[in-house]
Amino acid sequence: MAGIIDGKKISQEIKDEVKEKVEQLSKKGIQPCLAVILVGDDPASQVYVRNKKRACEYCGIKSLNYELPEETTEKELLALVDELNNSKECNGILVQLPLPKHIDENKVLLKIKPEKDVDGFHPYNVGLLSIGKADLKACTPAGCIELIKRSGVDITRKNCVVVGRSNIVGKPVGMLLLSENGTVTTCHSKTKNMSEICKSADILVVAIGKEKFIKADMVKEGAVVIDVGINRMENGKLCGDVDFAEVEKKASLITPVPGGVGPMTIAMLMNNCLIACKKQNM
Repeated sequence: MAGIIDGKKISQEIKDEVKEKVEQLSKKGIQPCLAVILVGDDPASQVYVRNKKRACEYCGIKSLNYELPEETTEKELLALVDELNNSKECNGILVQLPLPKHIDENKVLLKIKPEKDVDGFHPYNVGLLSIGKADLKACTPAGCIELIKRSGVDITRKNCVVVGRSNIVGKPVGMLLLSENGTVTTCHSKTKNMSEICKSADILVVAIGKEKFIKADMVKEGAVVIDVGINRMENGKLCGDVDFAEVEKKASLITPVPGGVGPMTIAMLMNNCLIACKKQNM
């Protein structure tokens, strides 16, 4: 039976570390500041924004919150991003996705200055990530790496398989595993013999967006399994991309859903905001 990787506990450790460093900065008269922009009234986005605000309060990070109506134009949003880019007070800018259909997400994300891109999505930061030089790393992939390392697993020389190739999780988590000296294979919808490839993994990271896709017969005995997926079942409960009940019997370590990768995303966002503030002030 697998050990459970407690994302809530590890994310709390990271937030406590950030809080301590923020207190040290405040003694020098520096306070990290995060601007969060929400356009429209998507309920899930409102929950995420509320959680980010709460995390900022806990860590001592000032938060600027912009809740804009659904009909906000692209031009108006870009003007706000520009204003925050030029603000000395604001260290990080986060535009909550998804945006309304009349706004081009890529145009907005490209507008954010790379040094204030605390989501780690700007092509400049993605490029730095690809050569192992990124300071601001995409939050969810960086959170996956922290879960693995803080659970006492050395990634060096491990056979790592990533299921999913999205720009938000699959590709960056593969690059981060490479930078930790793992040997990385990426699987996706066009991959042949996916079951056999997954079964070769010492570390299996799954971000494919399909409910309970990974079954026990796709997992190596003793593997470390990181489930990034979050799906709502017909009964209303949440589940991941891994069939937890089956795979838990074979893995050595596994993340639950919820309570695994999810809490890490906001913790790593707080860490990115701290890093951005330090780079801009020191």
